[in-house]
Amino acid sequence: MKPPAGPEEAQLPASDIRAFASSCTMHGLGHVFGPGAPPARRGLWAAAVLLALATFLYQVVGRVRYYGEFHHETALEERESRRLTFPAVTLCNVNPLRRSRLTPNDLHWAGPALLGLEPAEHAAYLRALGRPPAPPGFMPSPTFDVARLYARAGHALEDMLLDCRYRGWPCGPENFTTIFTRMGQCYTFNSGADGAELLSTPRGGMGNGLEVMLDVQQEEYLPVWRDMEETPFEVGVRVQIHTQEEPPLIDQLGFGVAPGYQTFVSCQKQQLSFLPPPWGDCSSVSLDPDFEPEAPGPLGTPSPGLSPPYSLMGCRLACESRYVARKCGCRMMHMPGSAAVCSPQQYKDCAHPALDALLRKDACRCPNPCASTRYAKELSMVRMPSRAAARYLARKHNRSEAYIECSGTESWAVASGTESTPRGPLAPI
Repeated sequence: MKPPAGPEEAQLPASDIRAFASSCTMHGLGHVFGPGAPPARRGLWAAAVLLALATFLYQVVGRVRYYGEFHHETALEERESRRLTFPAVTLCNVNPLRRSRLTPNDLHWAGPALLGLEPAEHAAYLRALGRPPAPPGFMPSPTFDVARLYARAGHALEDMLLDCRYRGWPCGPENFTTIFTRMGQCYTFNSGADGAELLSTPRGGMGNGLEVMLDVQQEEYLPVWRDMEETPFEVGVRVQIHTQEEPPLIDQLGFGVAPGYQTFVSCQKQQLSFLPPPWGDCSSVSLDPDFEPEAPGPLGTPSPGLSPPYSLMGCRLACESRYVARKCGCRMMHMPGSAAVCSPQQYKDCAHPALDALLRKDACRCPNPCASTRYAKELSMVRMPSRAAARYLARKHNRSEAYIECSGTESWAVASGTESTPRGPLAPI
């Protein structure tokens, strides 16, 4: 309790700040503005109060900023699954066109753009293919369709597929769906196209997945005439394992399978869940691949509409299709959309340079999908066939023993039967 004021102090009315400080419960404020205290003591109390107030405000601002950053945790859950949906398996022969199916008309239209041939070299190239020269008075067709060329001259699965089994049951070309990629005509097993029921497997290991034996048809490979960007020097098959909702990007994400080996692929299904804003940056709206001149908007901005489920590869492919359509007025045959397929000359002069420029600039802004599935793979291989089996396989498939020793066999199986489910904002796939 403060002592009563003297006669002289009672005559001086207290200021508002002194009256507030004397009655305030905030520690130290009364010592700063209270009467009778030496100036040095009041200065020390003022410095202490200001330092405490600054520390308090600093902590408040830090906590507000921390809250605004929407921090999160990544949770990983791994569990056994009694039945897993079997993934889609896409395979492509690394050789895009068969030499026995090329014609003088194909060389006239596609030779300069796709094969790097000059018109004066067509006759020599036909001789290298073992094909007859163009007849006298040859007249090329008025139009040419690149997609039809690859559909007609690409490797047919009916000729490549020597044996196919899924979980021990026979399968055939009718269980594959034809799809065009940047590598040409490819084939997808268990694509779910046209509402087909997706296959599933109850457990992993050999005998519970897809097993195929392929003839790579090396005698049909095109001769290397000139070193171009997409000239294949290797022999074999490219394979990609992916979900049914995700389009294959096999030229970038596929793995190679060599002839003369049996390749075992063990898969683990991983389901990723990304948080939406403000905690993360994900999207579930697909990008329309069709270019709309009246609404040119950013290339990577998703637009709502009737479209397949959003995926990172689907967004990039749609973005590339819109960019090529905007620059060239057409699309490449593996791209989605309703634009016309580019002609061979448009491929050479515009589509390929435009796509390469887009990839260099990395202009497609595609966020992570809010939910996605990917497959972790482990590969192993053994030589095939053995000397003891070469004669039997030669008789079975009507081939020579030397030819059978260069054949390729690929096996796929979901080996672990487990699925990992990370939840939270993760790094881009």
